[in-house]
Parts: sequence; structure tokens; C-alpha cells
Amino acid sequence: MRSVKPGYSCSSDEASTAGPRGSSWSRVPDGSLDMMLLVTAGGWILSLLSLCLGRQSSSNGHMTVILRSLETAVPETIMVQSQVRDVFAAQSGLTRLGQRLIGAAFDSSGIDTRHTALREFTVDTAFEDPVFFDQKELRILSPSTKVRNEVYAEEGTKLFVEAARKALDAAPGIEAADVTHVVTASCTGFFAPGPDYKVVRALDLKPSVQRYHLGFMGCYAAFPALRSAKAFCDADPDAVVLVIAAELCSLHVRSSNNPDTIVGSSLFADGAAAAIVSARDIPLTGPALTLDHFETVLTPVGEESMAWNIGDEGFEMVLGTYVPHIIDEHIVGALEPLLARDASLQGLDYSEIEHWAIHPGGRSILDKVEAKLGLTPDQLLPARETLRDYGNMSSATVMFVLKHILDQPASDGNNRICSMAFGPGLTVETALLTRIGAGPATGAATTAAAAMTTGAAAAADTAPGRGSDDVVPADLAPILTEAGA
Repeated sequence: MRSVKPGYSCSSDEASTAGPRGSSWSRVPDGSLDMMLLVTAGGWILSLLSLCLGRQSSSNGHMTVILRSLETAVPETIMVQSQVRDVFAAQSGLTRLGQRLIGAAFDSSGIDTRHTALREFTVDTAFEDPVFFDQKELRILSPSTKVRNEVYAEEGTKLFVEAARKALDAAPGIEAADVTHVVTASCTGFFAPGPDYKVVRALDLKPSVQRYHLGFMGCYAAFPALRSAKAFCDADPDAVVLVIAAELCSLHVRSSNNPDTIVGSSLFADGAAAAIVSARDIPLTGPALTLDHFETVLTPVGEESMAWNIGDEGFEMVLGTYVPHIIDEHIVGALEPLLARDASLQGLDYSEIEHWAIHPGGRSILDKVEAKLGLTPDQLLPARETLRDYGNMSSATVMFVLKHILDQPASDGNNRICSMAFGPGLTVETALLTRIGAGPATGAATTAAAAMTTGAAAAADTAPGRGSDDVVPADLAPILTEAGA
């Protein structure tokens, strides 16, 4: 029993159900209408307070925070990997070794197609006064960082807004006016007011929406963004958080003999993904994800092995030495604090967790994860197919992988998802999620996947030498391995 008012008491259960008649009170003084009214009002107030406190408490321990929609957006221009390889290999100033590294990196990347916001990056059309690529001379140009960033501000805004609008439209029961927080993530450009502001204005969100931008974190930034969304919803069960990650990595490609730059040019692409996250009690009409747990781990080595710096002619990727080897050595330790959060997973083999959403930082990274954790090829399929069709879109990529899993038909498995991404530090971000809700209708997942990739597959099929499974020449393998390929 807990004290409610001197001389009056009720149990916690009674307090939560006390009605206007005060029927749960242990006694009511006789002969005082004023006192009765006071007690009745007090019962109402206590009922409401108890409900609010009960709801908040459950949000801290039991209330489910749900990713209710997840949508993606990519620019229209498709880069066919074999065509891009040939263009890079034809650049002046390359050494013989540089040319061979380009061929090996592109052909062993596991990528068929990528998307770019730069319409100039096509061998089919020539543009007047080109800035990034001269199609007539097949020459990659070197605009300043300022020029590249101006394109980011214009084209990046389009991707942020498109992905955000699609996510909002795909969340039944939630309108623009419901959004309370916007969290954006990007590392391929800067401007202010930034993409968070642009989304609020373009979608006509309330001007009081709280905005947060996570900048320059790299490929793992979707996890801090989603973790922030979960924290907002845990603190306020009525919160509705719009999370968007968008990257224009292709703005920073350049010709070089440097193995890091070559590998980056063979991997990176443009894309955006957005999600609606909330703990509101709204019926689900399709598949969704519960956001169960998040963890961050810094590996004891690797600070110099992956970096993203600002240069005079764009941002410069440093993939450094043995990134896949660092991941191979430390991935088990990085997963320990995450899996320890859920008693139901104790004693299970990694492969017994049904789904794995791995950020496809590169083909060799996926190979290392699959082998080290003893996962099946099917469990890596969402990551490998995302890499194949879209390349590495930095922070947005792992959200594409999660969407791939959401678009699959519902299964009889445990529906748990272990997800992870890697970035500068070397930082390993991990998440545990659960797939809930009805799966896509029969055939819908196949249709959706086909719709997403038809254009890319058609473009890839028109070019010879797709080369996703090409073997790296033995003398080049150590060099590409050191560069993280």
C-alpha cells in the first residue's frame, strides 16, 4: 500500500484504475460533500498520473520502439561497373601498376551497378562545359572541394527529401504534423541551414520539430541516428522520429595511382534511406522492426586504418592497412556486449540468429564476417545483393540491407536481426532488432525487389565483363588487401 492522502490509501493497481466514483478508496469520510468532491478529483488526478507514470516506466523497460517504415532513394544515373573501370583505367598519368590495380579492384568488388547524382558520369551522353567528367575525352576532371560541396547541397537535399517523404507516406497512421524529431546523418558534404532544416520545410513539418544532424561519422552513422530515435521514444512515448541518412560519395572520386583511392573509386556510390520510428500504439499493416538494443565498440587498433579527410579537391578516403583483418580479429569481441543484452540469445550459434544485416563496406569484409561467424551464404545475401546493385553508399547502406530483409516474405524463424557497421576509429556499431508484423503479400517481395533492380540489372547486362567473381591476380592481392578491398 502507498499513501495517497493522509487517511486514505489504495494499492498501486487500485490507483491506476480509480474512477470518478472513488470506488477503490479504502474509506470516504461521511458528511462532507466538499471532501467527497476533493477525493473524487484527487482520484482522477492520481489515475491520470499513475497511467502516465506507468506508461513512462514501461517505455523504459518494456514499451516497444518500432521502426514503422523504411524507404530508400537513389539518383537516376546508373554507373555500370565495367564501364567505370574502363574509364578509370584510361586516365592519363597512371602507372602500369595503377592500371592493373584498377582492373583488379573493380572486377573483384562484387558490384555490378552503382548510382550517382552526377549526370555527367555516363559514357552515353556528352555535356557542355563538363565539371566532373568529360565524356568526349573520357577524362575524369578535378573540381575544387567548394564546387563538389555546392553540388552536395543541391543534389543531396533532393535525396534527403525524397527518402523522407517516401518513409512518411509508408507509415500508416502517422502524418507530417505528428513528427516531433528529425535526425539526419551524412559525411559527404556540409551546408547550413542543413538537410534537417530542408526536410522540415519541404515536408511542411511543424516548425517546433527538434532537429539533429550527425555529420562526418562515416559508414556507421545510421546506428547512432537510430539509437537516438529510440532514446527519444523511450523518453517520450508519443514521439515520432524521422531518421534520414543520405550520401553523395561519387562527388569525391578522382583518378589516382594510390591503392586507397582506387579501391574507394571502385566501391562508393550515392543513395539515401529514411525511417519512421515511434512507440505510439498504432496498428501495423505490414512488416516492421523493433529496435531492441544498440552497442558501440572501439577496436584496440585501427585508428589510422580508416579515415575520411577534407582535401582541396574533394574528400579523401583512407582505407589503410588490413581493415578486413582488423574486423576479422575483433568482430567476436565487438558482438559480445550486444548479445549479452538478450538472455534468449545466450548459448546460440551466430548462425541461429535468423537475419544478419551487415554493412557491405566491401566484398572482402563480408567474406571475413561470413567465415568468422560461421554464417550461411543466405544470411549474407541481403548485404551482398545490396553491394552488387548499389555499391557502398556509406551511412545509408546498412538501411538498404535492413529494407532488403523487411521485403522478404515472413518466415517461421526467430525473426531476430543482428546488424553491424564499421567506420573510422575503427568503430564497430551493432544493433539487435526483431522483424514483426505481417510480411509482404505473396509475390510482393519479389516484385518490389525486381522493381528496385530492373534498371540496374538491364544496364549491367548490356556491358561485358561484369566480373563480380573475378579472381584478383596473386601479385596484386596483397596491395588491394592492405587498401581494404
